[in-house]
Amino acid sequence: MKRILIIEDDTDMCSLLVNLLTKEGYTTDFAHSGSKGLKKYKEATFDLVLCDYRLGDTEGGKVLNEIRKINERARVIIFTGYEDIKTAVNVMRMGACDFLLKPLKQEDVLKAIKKTFEGNTTTSAGSYSFSTGTPSAPTYLRGVGDCTKEMYRQIELVAPTDFSVVLYGESGTGKEVIARTIHDLSNRKDKPFVAVDCGTLSKELASSELFGYVKGSFTGAATDKEGNFEIANGGTLFLDEVANLSYDIQATLLRAIQEKKIRRVGGDKEMPIDVRIIVASNENLQTAYLNGKFREDLYHRFNEFSIIIPPLRERKEDIPVFASHFLQHCNAELGKSISGFDQEVMDVFLQYEWPGNLREMRNVIRKAALLCTAPVIHNKAIPSELSRGTSRLSLHAVPKEPKTDFKGNLRSAAFMAEYQIILSALQKVNFNKSKAAELLNIDRKTLYNKLKHYELMH
Repeated sequence: MKRILIIEDDTDMCSLLVNLLTKEGYTTDFAHSGSKGLKKYKEATFDLVLCDYRLGDTEGGKVLNEIRKINERARVIIFTGYEDIKTAVNVMRMGACDFLLKPLKQEDVLKAIKKTFEGNTTTSAGSYSFSTGTPSAPTYLRGVGDCTKEMYRQIELVAPTDFSVVLYGESGTGKEVIARTIHDLSNRKDKPFVAVDCGTLSKELASSELFGYVKGSFTGAATDKEGNFEIANGGTLFLDEVANLSYDIQATLLRAIQEKKIRRVGGDKEMPIDVRIIVASNENLQTAYLNGKFREDLYHRFNEFSIIIPPLRERKEDIPVFASHFLQHCNAELGKSISGFDQEVMDVFLQYEWPGNLREMRNVIRKAALLCTAPVIHNKAIPSELSRGTSRLSLHAVPKEPKTDFKGNLRSAAFMAEYQIILSALQKVNFNKSKAAELLNIDRKTLYNKLKHYELMH
């Protein structure tokens, strides 16, 4: 039977925890101060310590440090309030297994304890482990930084409404995850959530994908097909990269939203629909309509509420949270039990700009976990460009000059001219690819493909 020591100066909270854990079959002991907690830890053996960060006689970080002097593989979970987040992140570096935000929820406490015992999340000196038992809805992971807290405040504010929402964020910031979070926190949570990548829809396919089609409406239409609006009926339709839709499709989309009716391609019957719309874009839709690239009336229809998703480089405090989250997934995928990250690796993670945001971080950690043969991930397992502060497809990376031969080669000359124009555009906007694509009057995916092509020329 697992023995748990609770160090909490709030006697009511301490009693609640004792009762909760006793009912769950754990053996418990408690102390109402840091000094008494340390005394009990020295006198008896405990499998886990639950410790408040703010104690009357000391801080949880000092208690943790003393416990680890007694047993460097001790399991400790810290409780903390929102105002202590920054300090709590530093405490995690000292080797705590997890932290929980107050006010505590029973399910979060039990989940964190179970995960600590099952996941072997203890750390050794000089390593960094940070699990994700922070209060959150079951389907999404929160960060802990100030800008993240403000983002989730807005999410929780708008989620229960039927407002249309525009999500702004760079590629890889998790716009679809945020859209699904809004859906999961809304009254439509038991209805469908349908995500559509508008960037992959051609002008010819967009109508049939969004609104469906009837049999025989075009070559290849062998049966009737539901569109995304029908599939999402009663729930939420998420349109990612909505600015990529053609002007004609935007007009049809506006009519469907305004009248709450759709008509399949080739059909003559209108069908009522009840769909909440969430859209995402990595470019400002107001700027797009001012430049004639997006319908103004559709912009105003969408823009009932907007949320900006900060890039990972502006969410430094969230980096350990997401790193641990991705590592846990990799452990499950690869059948490994890597407990955390070497301090040098975490320092690199915190200093790196993460131009690919969460998507890039996930890929880096996945590869590192595959290569890692040690208890923790060391610097040799991560790409060298992270330490140099660069990335192959970094927003700040200059495309390599292609090797070309100008001796009567018109194609090479044209290729070099295009390269120089793109490089000049990138420099003008401080290597912001979205802005550069807008300046060059091409879409972002085309720009990415061209940059990738330049690099492959070497």
